[in-house]
Amino acid sequence: MLRSALRIQTIMACSFSSKTRPKVAVILAGCGVNDGSEIHEAVSVLSHLTRNGAEAECFAPDIPQMHVINHAEGKEEKASRFVLNESARISRGQISPLTDLLCNAQDFSAVVVPGGFGVAKNLSDFAVKGPQMTVQKDVADALYAFHKSRKPIGLCCIAPILAAKLIPGVTITLGKSCGDEWPYKDAIEAAQKMGANTEEKGVLEVTACPENRVFSTPAFMYDGKYHEVDDGIGNMIIELLKAVK
Repeated sequence: MLRSALRIQTIMACSFSSKTRPKVAVILAGCGVNDGSEIHEAVSVLSHLTRNGAEAECFAPDIPQMHVINHAEGKEEKASRFVLNESARISRGQISPLTDLLCNAQDFSAVVVPGGFGVAKNLSDFAVKGPQMTVQKDVADALYAFHKSRKPIGLCCIAPILAAKLIPGVTITLGKSCGDEWPYKDAIEAAQKMGANTEEKGVLEVTACPENRVFSTPAFMYDGKYHEVDDGIGNMIIELLKAVK
């Protein structure tokens, strides 16, 4: 009960008035952990943004997915889907092409990218090329625009790998290496090879890079429970919005 009360007080302290309510862009990568945005992470991002007084608007690149995964079987299917159309499933149809964000970036106070393998497959080719990855052009242009304007950037789960590629010397977290058997240990090593500084953080923790105004949290890059992932993302959103003020 005490923990819940303290959390409510923290959230209320970070709320905005109707006159100062910031608009935050959320970049999605499809729908589903294995070939798009991780749904729980995306929903947590949207929920904590509005809970803390921000307005959230969703965007996605209008491009084909790398491939389609049957999430019940974990197998690739012979089908084609588009990132924008699939992302609209998460945002209840309220979504715009990422090119629209590029034209109106000045209207937004911050940007957030939830995780999911779509980040490594659709927003970039990290899943295929590792440290030699490239970032999809519209995604790179959007993140560059926010970084150049010194507007906060929030990244969950595997999404900090985008900052590792685009922002020299950025400090991020990709969870904890947890020994050689941990499946995401390679992502930490790849980020380091690209010049990023990595911090090992737990599911509730946030890494802040003040000089680049980048905030990251492990989410499902850590073996946490659903509510812990939600709480960790909430902590990251609070820190992000503090940087907006």
